[in-house]
Amino acid sequence: MAAPTIKVVPSEVEVSNELCELVITSANASIKERGIFTFGVSGGSAAKFLCNGLPQASTDWSKWRVFFCDERLVPFSDPECTYAYYKTNLMSKVPIAEEHFFALNPDLSVEDAAVDYEKKLRTVFPSGVPRFDVLSLGMGPDGHTCSLFPGHPLLKETEKLCAPISDSPKPPPQRVTLTFPVINNAACCVFASCGAGKADIVQQVLEDESDEPLPAARVRPANGDVVWILDKPAAGKLQASL
Repeated sequence: MAAPTIKVVPSEVEVSNELCELVITSANASIKERGIFTFGVSGGSAAKFLCNGLPQASTDWSKWRVFFCDERLVPFSDPECTYAYYKTNLMSKVPIAEEHFFALNPDLSVEDAAVDYEKKLRTVFPSGVPRFDVLSLGMGPDGHTCSLFPGHPLLKETEKLCAPISDSPKPPPQRVTLTFPVINNAACCVFASCGAGKADIVQQVLEDESDEPLPAARVRPANGDVVWILDKPAAGKLQASL
């Protein structure tokens, strides 16, 4: 298990550029090698970065298969819907087929939505634990990633690929999330964080050697890479040791 790669750049603009460059480079390499690129996206600032930069990509969009690392169980009309954000800000600008951007079904119960989303995963990954080419992950101020929160039982989930959560400490409470068996089978997991407000939690996660590490610190692909792209304020005290 390789140590994380940490890239520190001067500003938020460069963080966005680095993230999109990593995704596009991986996409084109995966398409050349296997004829498909499998990508997991998140909400928050990562969504903004991706939607700003990816529409300019030179790539074969017909080969992309895009899933959500986690998603809130809300109607598509709800401002909290991550799928709706990507539909407006990315899908409308690039020639990707709607059926290749896999949305959560908001009309189902959270338990049924998780089962349904796992079936969608299986249309691209028919057997075994899915191995994504890239997962673009976010991290909250408490160190959570996807909808995997500190101290939550889902941190120990080993059977399900997609799990429901109905008691999220961050609203809205009902969500569906990828689990650690999937996250830690990815070829590359990438975090992009900006701002001095993230500096303490970034340092805590990257230096976490506790017996019960924070969720973002548990992102440790057995046969893959972890990349952190930080602006200087988010890197904070880490810069002295890099």
